[in-house]
Amino acid sequence: MVYLVVTIFGLIFGSFLNVCIVRLPSKQSVLTPRSHCPLCEHPIRWFDNIPLLSYLLLKGRCRDCHGRISPQYAVVEALTALLLVATFRRFGLGPEFVKYSALVMMLIVLIFTDLRQRRIPHAVTIFGISLGMVFSLFIPVDNRPVGWLAERMGLFLPEAVLSVLGAMMGALTGGGLFYAVGEAFYILGGRTKEYLGFGDVMLMLMVGTFLGAPLTLLTILLGSLGGTIIAVSVTLAAPRYRDYHWPYGTFLGIAAIYAALDGTRLLQAYLRWSGLSG
Repeated sequence: MVYLVVTIFGLIFGSFLNVCIVRLPSKQSVLTPRSHCPLCEHPIRWFDNIPLLSYLLLKGRCRDCHGRISPQYAVVEALTALLLVATFRRFGLGPEFVKYSALVMMLIVLIFTDLRQRRIPHAVTIFGISLGMVFSLFIPVDNRPVGWLAERMGLFLPEAVLSVLGAMMGALTGGGLFYAVGEAFYILGGRTKEYLGFGDVMLMLMVGTFLGAPLTLLTILLGSLGGTIIAVSVTLAAPRYRDYHWPYGTFLGIAAIYAALDGTRLLQAYLRWSGLSG
């Protein structure tokens, strides 16, 4: 029964995320005007705006102009429901479920805005950074680098302080590393081309405040590896994609969702394999 409730709320939130994906890159309000057909601009009736169900019943077409509606709307709604169920299964019903559900939904928006328009809206990332810092006050963030330094210095800091410092360290690790790498490539490239957009930096700042430094590094590793494998494979199969602008933020967002929901297990497995964990 609880899974059904989470699924329904996931579909509802997914419908709102679609509005954010379409409107935020062009800095439009997500509240007004009401939802309308992107082709004929006719307002969508309430019974045609039931998440996923209406899309299936109308066979992906507008009731008024019969134009084809992008399958993105159904995909985002279904994906949001699926990931919220996965988040609930991982964390149960509690503060951590709220925290990581918020992160997952923001990442879904950024994954699709970068995929569609190569844009990562600051409206999402700035809000996410602030929210991540607030969550760190009462939901512990992995603070192993900070905790280790504090212990070596003989400092005994409250758990909440260590958590906030862990969130800041995560943001510095993700955003700082991306900013430094982007600047290095920009300088080495003769200041003629930006290899990393500032949106990617903001994305990793947000991810870092939620996940802390270790899982943020895992996100960068998996996102870079996955993006490289896909880009190289597609380019070799279809050379016309040689100059294609790949949505790096999309790969990072997917990796961050994995890191949030299951990254700890992978990280612990690596530490045991490497002998760094007792």
